[in-house]
Order: sequence, then C-alpha cells, then structure tokens
Amino acid sequence: MNKKFDFHKTTMPASRKADYYLCCLDSSVFIDFNSSPDNEISLIRISFDGFGCCSIDKKAKNLNLEDSRKFIQEIEQKELNQIAITELVKKAIRINKEFIWTDALEKYGLIENE
Repeated sequence: MNKKFDFHKTTMPASRKADYYLCCLDSSVFIDFNSSPDNEISLIRISFDGFGCCSIDKKAKNLNLEDSRKFIQEIEQKELNQIAITELVKKAIRINKEFIWTDALEKYGLIENE
C-alpha cells in the first residue's frame, strides 16, 4: 500500500510530554516519540480521530540504533523526506503493534492487514 501520509512535525501542550511530535493524514493521527539517553527512539503515544489516545510509554520497544540515528537525522530537517519518515514511523509501529489498537492502525493504513 503506497498511501500518502503527509507526515509533518507539530507541537503539543506541556501536559503531553515527548521529545518529538509528528502528525499525519490531515491531522487525524498524532504520534509522539521519545529519545533515550543512548539516542534510541521509541514510540510512546499515538492518537487517532475516532479512537482516542493509545499510550505505550514504558512498554515501548525502541528502534534499533541505526534506525534511531536515521529518525533523529530526519526529524531535524526543515522538511521531512516523506519516504524515509514513513518507513521509520511504520517500523516503530510494527515493533510496537501489540500495544496499539489494530483496528485503528488498519483504518488509517499504518499497518498492513495480516
């Protein structure tokens, strides 16, 4: 599936703490990431219109060091490379899918039906 997600950086209120914030699909999905002291990136929260907010936080599995490095490099760019960031976000979702509502992921095309 080659869906156009149109990921972009965003901000959140202080009550929703994270190191990095992304938004996609016309602001229907918000995805929050943290960086560990070792610069490993983890998806900590994802919210979907019509489903609510799914907090992963302490259960989150990190991207490997190479993917984390790519994520940080990409997120620091003024404009995101949509192909690169889509691949990294979907990888973070895939390794944490057991903690995220499958029906929401499928509805928004963030994971392929298995």
